[in-house]
Amino acid sequence: MAQASVTLQISTLPDSPGVYQYYDKDGKLLYVGKAKNLKKRVNSYFTKKHDNARTRMLVKRIVDIKHIVVATETDALLLENNLIKKYQPKYNVLLKDDKSYPWICIKNERFPRVFPTRRLIKDGSEYYGPYTSMKTVHTLLDLIKGLYNLRTCNYDLAEDKIRDGKYKVCLEYHLGNCAGPCEGLYSETEYNENIEAIRNIVKGNFKESLVRFKTQMKQYAEEMLYEDAQRIKDKIDVLENYQAKSTVVNPKINNVDVFSVISDESYGYVNFLQLSFGAIIRSHTLEIKKKLDESDAELLELAVVELRQRFNSQSKEVYLPFKINLEAGISFHIPKLGDKKKILDLSIRNAKYYRMERFKQAKIVDPDRHANRIMAQMKIDLRLSEEPRHIECFDNSNIQGTNPVAACVVFKDGKPSKKDYRKFHIKTVVGPDDFASMEEVVYRRYKRLKEEGQPLPQLIIIDGGKGQLSSSLKALDALELRGKIAIIGIAKRLEELFYPDDPVPLYIDKKSETLKIIQQLRNEAHRFGITFHRQLRSKEALNNTLESIPGIGEKTSIELLRKFKSTKRVGEASFEDLAKVVGASRAKKIITHFQK
Repeated sequence: MAQASVTLQISTLPDSPGVYQYYDKDGKLLYVGKAKNLKKRVNSYFTKKHDNARTRMLVKRIVDIKHIVVATETDALLLENNLIKKYQPKYNVLLKDDKSYPWICIKNERFPRVFPTRRLIKDGSEYYGPYTSMKTVHTLLDLIKGLYNLRTCNYDLAEDKIRDGKYKVCLEYHLGNCAGPCEGLYSETEYNENIEAIRNIVKGNFKESLVRFKTQMKQYAEEMLYEDAQRIKDKIDVLENYQAKSTVVNPKINNVDVFSVISDESYGYVNFLQLSFGAIIRSHTLEIKKKLDESDAELLELAVVELRQRFNSQSKEVYLPFKINLEAGISFHIPKLGDKKKILDLSIRNAKYYRMERFKQAKIVDPDRHANRIMAQMKIDLRLSEEPRHIECFDNSNIQGTNPVAACVVFKDGKPSKKDYRKFHIKTVVGPDDFASMEEVVYRRYKRLKEEGQPLPQLIIIDGGKGQLSSSLKALDALELRGKIAIIGIAKRLEELFYPDDPVPLYIDKKSETLKIIQQLRNEAHRFGITFHRQLRSKEALNNTLESIPGIGEKTSIELLRKFKSTKRVGEASFEDLAKVVGASRAKKIITHFQK
């Protein structure tokens, strides 16, 4: 049973970058991993034959799978590190020590130093990163060192100490790497201007620096210093391809709870992200069943209290998509731009993926719940007075003006009901007239349903624009059914739906379940009608050959085809062979016909 549950969970994972977490039957976290494609990566654990005994043991113990969706593979790497550091899962071994990713620090001091570090100290210093590659850090620092003369010593360069001549310039000064602020040879104003330029570089604003480097590269090339030019070019390539910031981690966002909510007709989904010093340490989505059509604000208020109590959150700052009532002492922000908005968008994305996952699982495990959701959503999207549990869709087929026919397909609870499909020969219309044909078919269909006391549909869909819809309305008027059954027309562009007495079409979201059902109905009606039309054309072709022979009817034609397999072979057959099947008299007529 546990394996079946895991298989179901894997089938609904997204094909997106993120972090996955494995839990055992007791709810204990076993393993945290990162993936460029969550579904493929997790599925590989259960489809491959593992040589490692620990991995085989891990797979046997997995009962529950949770995941967090992020924007990029780099974000997944950073988030994986944060979660492993916090929870120390049993089967994670590579990242359990105190090692952390590198940052670039601009020290909080007079004449600030700029250096790499793996330790974040809350002393007012600025930290940029983290970076997943130390090569990128060194490239940035080499760039900074090449552009600006910064000190590397750890002296306390207080103004009075410099004035009293306590320090002397070192070798770095004589090598041209430092301008000598320790002896007052470098003004603090100019130094701070350079620090501001360095902030732009580590934030990803390389424009001015790249222009300067490209100029320098061309100068080296003109002087035929090709090795130096290549060295500068390598740095330019690295910087141009560098992703300056991570959406997962920002050290300026400290001890914050982030909440977002999405909902449908029956359920609400609230995602909770907990950040500690800018790093996501927890992601949890709460599913809430609506009782009295509660608003998103009501659901969010309920969930914020529940989740903060459940996870014992002490954060005094909360990010929200809109204003709600919060407990005293808690401040909230509604981010509009920047890193805070990115964090909120990430929370919304996780809520949407969770809803999609639950939606897919419900479709497999609980079809009734899936159907109820779709019906409730279609009622809202199509502006209906009741749920369209029974839908019928009509399509005309009169290809090349021959054999005019029509098809009616029936969907019940969002699924095809093929036993209720009906096909029609057009009887009263001469020539290819779609409007008149549609009127005839709709009239015949619902006249019969009324006479037989059969249930009428809640929705009729006409494959066509305003003209076909108007013709169908005439049929309903004649049967006194107008207003008792909702009816809409589909234009060639599927997203345009036409309603009676409304010249402006309704546009449906292309990604909505409602439009998918309508599209399925239209395609099924088209398929069913075309199949019927082809059958008639084939029969007509048969009639034009064998049945056109005097004295040869449908029954004889079928006997001949059953014996000889094709009309061509009938024409090539000998008199004796034909006589054995249909007798001498008919055999002579067939021979005479094909000789002509």
